[in-house]
Amino acid sequence: MTASQPPVRPAARAATKPARAAAAPPPGGAKPVRKAKAVKARRPEEVRAIFGRFQAQEPEPKGELESVNPFTLLVAVVLSAQATDAGVNKATRPLFAVADTPAKMLALGEDKVRDFVKSIGLFRTKAKNVIALSAMLIERHGGDVPRTRDELEQLPGVGRKTANVVLNIAFGEVTHAVDTHVFRVSNRLRLAPGRTPLAVELGLEKAVPAEFGRHAHHWLILHGRYTCKAIKPGCGRCVVADICDSTDKRV
Repeated sequence: MTASQPPVRPAARAATKPARAAAAPPPGGAKPVRKAKAVKARRPEEVRAIFGRFQAQEPEPKGELESVNPFTLLVAVVLSAQATDAGVNKATRPLFAVADTPAKMLALGEDKVRDFVKSIGLFRTKAKNVIALSAMLIERHGGDVPRTRDELEQLPGVGRKTANVVLNIAFGEVTHAVDTHVFRVSNRLRLAPGRTPLAVELGLEKAVPAEFGRHAHHWLILHGRYTCKAIKPGCGRCVVADICDSTDKRV
């Protein structure tokens, strides 16, 4: 009788890793989009040359919103969000003729303010904000417009851009209010390249020479509004066309 043999175990299967699926090609056979390179800001002497030309063209630029005092300026800027300056001026001329202080605006009331500004986009919300900020100015600031960004931004309807405009125009502070025009021109001219309005604002604070600081944002707004337009820039009449190296350049 033979000794029993131990049971034979089946051979272990070789461990195999699942094959990686090949990456699907982009739709239409297009090449993968590469990450855009960061745009390099201009050298200080180039920035100075650009603002020097803006100054020579318009030594004393002015904002186009009409106002008679810091309060009416504040109201006009609040109303200007997503609206044209010309449209705001048309509505505020009769409004400011009867209400040019917080107390008068509050006495006028939201319904009547709404009637004055109904030609402006978002007029219901804006009328409500005008009344609310008028009340807050009386309660917290004795009817005066505050002179700090933090206090201004606490008012209904007031953001950083609005606060910067008021500080610059009403009180002569060096601020850089970044609207769509300032954002576009600052990037096209590489004065302060940035992907957000705040990044552009902080870049302008560093880049703009002190002697151009107070009027810088006016020059940029006017240049963007009338010359360096978004769709069809007027490069043929641009005072810095020979310096500009934007891919949007049309000459």
